[in-house]
Amino acid sequence: METTITNATEYRNLPLALLTESTTNPRHIFENDALKELAESIRTQGVLSPLLVRPLNERSFEIVAGARRYRAAQMAEAATIPVRIVNLTDAETLEAQLVENLMRRDVHPMEEASGFRALLNLEEPKYSIEQIAARTGKSPAYVAARLKLTELAPAVVEAFHREEIGVGHALLLAKLLPEQQEQALAACFKEVYSGGSEKPARILLPVRQLRFWIESNILLMLKLAPFDKRDTQLVPAAGSCVDCPKRTGHNKLLFSDMGKQDACTDPTCYHAKVDAHVAKSIAAKPKLVQISTAYGQQQEGSATLPRNRYIEIRPEKPATKEEATRPEFKTCKYTIEAIISDGIDKGEFRKVCTEANCPVHHPKKRPHQIADDSKWKAEQEKQRKEQAIANTTGIRILAAITAAVPVRLMKRDLLFVVERLASLLDENRLAIIARQHGIKKAKESDSIGKLFTAYLRRAEECELGRILVEITIIHAATRQNATQVLRDAATVYKVDVDAIGLKVKQEFSAKEKVKVAKRTTAQAVPQKAKKSA
Repeated sequence: METTITNATEYRNLPLALLTESTTNPRHIFENDALKELAESIRTQGVLSPLLVRPLNERSFEIVAGARRYRAAQMAEAATIPVRIVNLTDAETLEAQLVENLMRRDVHPMEEASGFRALLNLEEPKYSIEQIAARTGKSPAYVAARLKLTELAPAVVEAFHREEIGVGHALLLAKLLPEQQEQALAACFKEVYSGGSEKPARILLPVRQLRFWIESNILLMLKLAPFDKRDTQLVPAAGSCVDCPKRTGHNKLLFSDMGKQDACTDPTCYHAKVDAHVAKSIAAKPKLVQISTAYGQQQEGSATLPRNRYIEIRPEKPATKEEATRPEFKTCKYTIEAIISDGIDKGEFRKVCTEANCPVHHPKKRPHQIADDSKWKAEQEKQRKEQAIANTTGIRILAAITAAVPVRLMKRDLLFVVERLASLLDENRLAIIARQHGIKKAKESDSIGKLFTAYLRRAEECELGRILVEITIIHAATRQNATQVLRDAATVYKVDVDAIGLKVKQEFSAKEKVKVAKRTTAQAVPQKAKKSA
């Protein structure tokens, strides 16, 4: 067949053997079932829309657009296929492929991103994001966001292709540094135990929850930074924040959702600057007091004062007369400047009083205010015992109520409701219920959640009904008055709350008598030894 091209654009029927797929085609995913359907259509009606091709030589043509129709024609064993032959440059070919690809309804965002990236990387002609947006009918922000998808970590790309995450999740993850993406990918999911599987099911969380997680754990608002953002020498290797490409304000196209807020996306660099700022401040003022806002003790020899060694003076005015009497709203002659060198708000300056004998912040107690240490300890011990009695009484009442619950629902219904309610409990409350039913860890690595789920699936209908009421009461008690919740449930199920409370008190009293007897015996033995000596 004669194939010499005489015009800039021609329509021909060419043998499939003369066609070659393009290496720059942004489409990489071809669903086999869809190809089979198209092949069947080609067998009966032929190819209705010509392929766009460009000549490589007189006997070879590259497919610019129509690779899917070409593959389906091969499956249909067609001899020839209609084509439109056009002389195109490499840049024109790539642009035509991208535009054609964007018109598809099923285009994958990663394929779209690869096409944009290929256009941007062309040496001649040069494209900008704005030019690509104009040629494809998209906004510059849309193109910038899609381009960022080409910087996704391999694990994220794999999850995206497997449709484990959506395009909204991928676009948020793409804004992060590669080392942050996998950590944020894990935050896209919640593990829930349900059904008959021993392994937890991974549930994809909404995009808004991933955005909140990123804002809370990775993005650091620069307006709150304690250091000078224009200082180029604070960390010389990093330079100033103003010129840093890692801040969201540097790329308003990509972070258009941030509005006027400017955040740092590199926590390592941010914290290095905070440390440098603290060191620089102390070097400039060697006598500057260092304080910690963290809980716990400081290392031996540390110059940083722990929380119990200073009173921070609040800068705002007291809102009420009662607040005005508090020490933190008062100044004194010992008030000095300090820098937070450890804990929350590290690097910020505070006004503090560190004088232990300050009459304003540590007033001496008057005689009638001084309490004996042993008396105070006794009161604390009394409160602890009362709380222990109240807790035990509550658990006993709960057990008595659950024992009175009748069977109503079928097992599958009960199991469904109980498993889902149990998944909402925190670990401590779940452990309380587990202990009530004799569920214990065989080893430290065991999960109470897994053990409890396994127990539920073995339980009979009556037991599941009781656990349902038990969990409902515990859920209600976390949001309302726990004592009243128990009394209300006890009334419904005719449980004698007072009798249970009395029995618990008697048990605790008996235990206390045993402890006292043991202490008395232990103290008497040394005295006998002295007499015999």
